[in-house]
Amino acid sequence: MSHYHRDEIDDMADDYEMAGVEDDIDDEPRGRFIGDSDSDGDEHIHGSPRITDTSSAQARKGKDIQGIPWDRLSITRDKYRQTRLEQYRNYENVPSSGEKSEKDCKPTRKGEVFYEFQHNTRSVKSTILHFQLRNLVWATSKHDVYLMSRYSVIHWSAVSGKTSEVLNVSGHVAPCEKHPGNLLEGFTQTQVSTLAVKDKLLVAGGFQGELICKYLDRPGISFCSRTTYEENAITNAVEIYNSPRHVLTVFLLPDLRSGGALHFMAANNDCGVRDFDMEKFQLCKHFRFPWPVNHTSLSPDGKLLVVVGDNTEGLLLDPQSGKTIQELKGHRDFSFASAWHPGGHLFATGNQDKTCRVWDARSPHRALCALRGNLGAIRSLRFSPDGRFLAAAEPADFVHIFDASTSTFDRRQEIDFFGEISGLSFSPSSDHHRHHAVDSLFIAVSDRTYGSLLEFRRRRPAALSYLDSLH
Repeated sequence: MSHYHRDEIDDMADDYEMAGVEDDIDDEPRGRFIGDSDSDGDEHIHGSPRITDTSSAQARKGKDIQGIPWDRLSITRDKYRQTRLEQYRNYENVPSSGEKSEKDCKPTRKGEVFYEFQHNTRSVKSTILHFQLRNLVWATSKHDVYLMSRYSVIHWSAVSGKTSEVLNVSGHVAPCEKHPGNLLEGFTQTQVSTLAVKDKLLVAGGFQGELICKYLDRPGISFCSRTTYEENAITNAVEIYNSPRHVLTVFLLPDLRSGGALHFMAANNDCGVRDFDMEKFQLCKHFRFPWPVNHTSLSPDGKLLVVVGDNTEGLLLDPQSGKTIQELKGHRDFSFASAWHPGGHLFATGNQDKTCRVWDARSPHRALCALRGNLGAIRSLRFSPDGRFLAAAEPADFVHIFDASTSTFDRRQEIDFFGEISGLSFSPSSDHHRHHAVDSLFIAVSDRTYGSLLEFRRRRPAALSYLDSLH
């Protein structure tokens, strides 16, 4: 991630606010509009009462999924969408990278509906502290979502609709357990830049290289570490994973085949990637690169690592040695996202050139295809647990769901709304329920007035839906 001073970051964030576009609509007589707010708690438009959540039944009857009262505003939704498409400024480190990448992309067929709108809750609002960071929401089941809201990590239950605070970093945070390398003095007022949750482990990364680790089933904080004391120390991404077990262990104890020790990998702006073993609570690997690392993604079998950052080329590495297997050439700007298909051969990278590129690890010298967004960079990527779909989020307004069942990824659903996107996540499916589970896609929208959490559910044939309900 490029290094910016705080005031520069704030100016860029303002450009991504919806109000920034509205201010330019000089020919439209209007009162209060989308994104305009005297305070973060102001949820009234034209004196209307507090705007409530939106259900799928209400959406089918014509209610806007975000609760925006277009019929009472002086501009139509279509007009506002067109204005935003025309005036939205995509940040680029390489000039005209988005324009140049257009010729790399083949057209995809829009209009598909793979996931249907289910619910929008305004009770949780995810916040973004840096305009380039988009990894602030995680689903750990089809019911439990964790997201960052200012200085709090919030848990939201899709069953009860209730929220609870899991971790507050506005004050002093220190570990209550003693482990080698644990920073016992902890941190004060941590600005969280990225978040990951898996297997009851929550890891929050900060702007000054902070790492805070908490097990959800234990009281207090287990581990605190500062990756670096360099000025340019932002923790850009964290990935939690189970390390592959030794072949002999798997042979003798086949019930442990699902995974080994819990690890997490942190990508930092100081050009480093660090691997932490959470069984031993210690740093076990540290790889260095000639440019800031924005994201890493480990293959399902743990044998390959994708590393992308402030460079037009990404890297496919051996995660044990850090040795480069293949340089990933094709993108025209810096990359900020990566994700592996659960099958283990395909992976995707997201870039400021407005494209997501899909690669085959068996032949990584050239991308299989380049998939284009509308407004800006592809900053978040997720494959569905069964590998059928790839979700790609732009900085704002659009999430694209591509059909990953074909090598061309040429069928696409476009989810269209208004506001910055702070993250997206599929609900994981257990193996024995893989074909019957209700798979959800959660999208966190960060906006002063219409910040919320959107939930979409996998669309299924009527017969299968009936069998699911019986199950």
